[in-house]
Amino acid sequence: MADVSNGPSRPFRAAVLRGLGYFMPPLLTVVIFFWLAGTVQQYVLEPVHYLAEKSIAWSVRDVQWGDHLAKEHEIIERRSYTRMSDDAYVPTDVYTTVRRYDGEDVASRLTANGVYERYVAVTYLKPYVVIPVFLLVFILVLYLLGKVMTGRLGNFLWSTFERSIRRVPFVRNVYSSVKQVTDFVFNQRKFDYTRVVAIEYPTKNIWALAFVTGEGLRDISNVEGDTVLSCLVPTSPMPVTGFTCMVPRRDIVELNITVDQALEYIISCGVVVPPHRLSEMAGAGAPSKPGERMLSGKTSSSDDAPGPQ
Repeated sequence: MADVSNGPSRPFRAAVLRGLGYFMPPLLTVVIFFWLAGTVQQYVLEPVHYLAEKSIAWSVRDVQWGDHLAKEHEIIERRSYTRMSDDAYVPTDVYTTVRRYDGEDVASRLTANGVYERYVAVTYLKPYVVIPVFLLVFILVLYLLGKVMTGRLGNFLWSTFERSIRRVPFVRNVYSSVKQVTDFVFNQRKFDYTRVVAIEYPTKNIWALAFVTGEGLRDISNVEGDTVLSCLVPTSPMPVTGFTCMVPRRDIVELNITVDQALEYIISCGVVVPPHRLSEMAGAGAPSKPGERMLSGKTSSSDDAPGPQ
């Protein structure tokens, strides 16, 4: 007997899945940008804000100490001071500013240094001023760093720093891995030589996208009798993770797609196909023989296709 209980629910389920397909891309985009913004705020903006707050508070603070100061409010050198929880005195106008923002209960429990830190935060380091200034300064620092590191002195200092890092156990392993990834993504000179290829992985007749990052080890080339290339095989849907392998040049299929198109294909788990690749496949139709396959816009039989030797 056929099961009809799921029949009425199929249109509903299809509509829900279709709505989810429209809803998830913008949601994930917003989530990724919020994650990036939160990371920058937690590890860059907050430490810089903390140091700036401490530095400015130390430079502008006017704290009075002394056993002769016993009243709640004192006039010292024609300026009114208010006693704080640690029995130190701060200018009354500074305390009033903090009390206006935080309330009497919070302000009265602060120490003199705490009052000045809050005073600096609400007076000098307002978010709508700090964040744009921070972004401009951060971009300027990155620009100057990039310019300096292209010179001889910058290269010498950076090489000295990296040699020091490579002498530290465990740290050098993590640093080397991270540096390879960042160089691959951000270094334009090396990125220009990166090629998108297809390799047979994890077994024959199963193909994976990869990026050629350089030449492999000479010992392996001698064993293979051919030049081996180092390939980075990213994983879906997060291409920042993956693994490195060395593949003989003869077993690599060059693909006529850009790096951006390859990343879109990987992130979408194969849903987003480069438009020119999709149109060529549609125009060519299905392979005429079961053993034929389409790679890089060319049809080849399985007998002639490159594969592991």
